[in-house]
Amino acid sequence: MEKVRLGGMALTNGVLVHGPTAWACAVRTSDGELRVSSARKSFRASEVRNPLLRGPARVLEALALLPEIRRAVPHARLPFERPAVLAAMLASAAGVRLVRGSDLRPAAQELASGLLALAPALLALRGSQLAAYHGAEHVSIGSYEHGGRADKEHERCGTHLVGPLLATSALGNIAASRAPEHLRAPARAAAAVGALAASTELFGWMVRNRDRALARVLARPGHELQARFATAEPTPEQVEVAEAALRACLELETSPDPGDVPPPA
Repeated sequence: MEKVRLGGMALTNGVLVHGPTAWACAVRTSDGELRVSSARKSFRASEVRNPLLRGPARVLEALALLPEIRRAVPHARLPFERPAVLAAMLASAAGVRLVRGSDLRPAAQELASGLLALAPALLALRGSQLAAYHGAEHVSIGSYEHGGRADKEHERCGTHLVGPLLATSALGNIAASRAPEHLRAPARAAAAVGALAASTELFGWMVRNRDRALARVLARPGHELQARFATAEPTPEQVEVAEAALRACLELETSPDPGDVPPPA
């Protein structure tokens, strides 16, 4: 039987697992209770086939899930809800604006801006259980896909997008900076969408061609980021949470969708 292609997201107190048509979220409440909720997706990025739109559609799908999760699982704690992380996001945005207005060369500006943009995510991983739940997410999905207990690093983790996204964003923004001043803002917006689309397609190629030398080189920064910063070894209790989310998601993915069944004649 073909395995369902799954993705996920770590929460501060749990794990989100999602497939092509459904999602499930499991969290551990402050009193130790395990709460699980699942539903069909209202927007499905898997149905978008245009290469220029697939990457942005996946981001839109992930963003669309967040309010659904909050309504279905009020105990869920999203990664960027901590006040310190929100403050870091504001400071990062201000820092990027300062760098963009500096006298640095365009390439240096883009490199510094990309590194500043990573700061809130790195802060979110410090002083919380997020990194361990990220590891639990990978263990549960990897074990389902490959059999046996998987490692806390996963070959399809979004951290592998960091290198390609930094490179394509830098190239796009350097090109946008050469546009006439009155067109610079829309040019930067177009560059951001184009960078996301290009990075997603490159990431897909990396996953399909893991044995190629170039794919291994491109994946290395993401693997190191996972191993050193983005994941931690989960406890059995955290893996239990991730596996609960995985089971609930697979239950929906492998059962008929009532919306796809035609009404009786």
